[in-house]
Amino acid sequence: MADHTSRRLPLAVLSFGLGLAAILGAWGFQIFGGYSPCKLCLEQRIPYYLSLPVLLVAILLLAARKSTGLARALLVLAGVIFLVGLGLGIYHAGVEWKFWLGPADCGGGLTTTSNAGDLLAQVNKTKVVSCTDAALRVLGLSFAGWNAVVSAVIAALLLRAGLRRA
Repeated sequence: MADHTSRRLPLAVLSFGLGLAAILGAWGFQIFGGYSPCKLCLEQRIPYYLSLPVLLVAILLLAARKSTGLARALLVLAGVIFLVGLGLGIYHAGVEWKFWLGPADCGGGLTTTSNAGDLLAQVNKTKVVSCTDAALRVLGLSFAGWNAVVSAVIAALLLRAGLRRA
């Protein structure tokens, strides 16, 4: 039987590169592009924050040819996390297309105050970002839509790499 570790590693590295590019792109659009993320946008980043470190450990194990079983389990775990990211992206894109309602609190981050003067000052400084409005569409897809596509691709690559028989 052929050693599939050499086939798993490129898929894992490609997945890591795609995931890293996606999360850095999200941060770039926020910091340099001036696109403020809404609550659902921020939630869609969580799978990247969870899965990329897991994936990095799997890559290191595969590269060292150590604990292949653990590496495979980590690839599957990261793939499942990206499936959650796919679900979050689809949900948010559906909210943007008005297919279904988003969360009631998805409109901005105001905290309450007991002083009416402070409240007015706070409202004037707070930029409310709605989950229902796509900040930008590229080829018909919003950031949420593209996140769903990227998450689906990464999940497919990782599940293929992790579930492939040895």
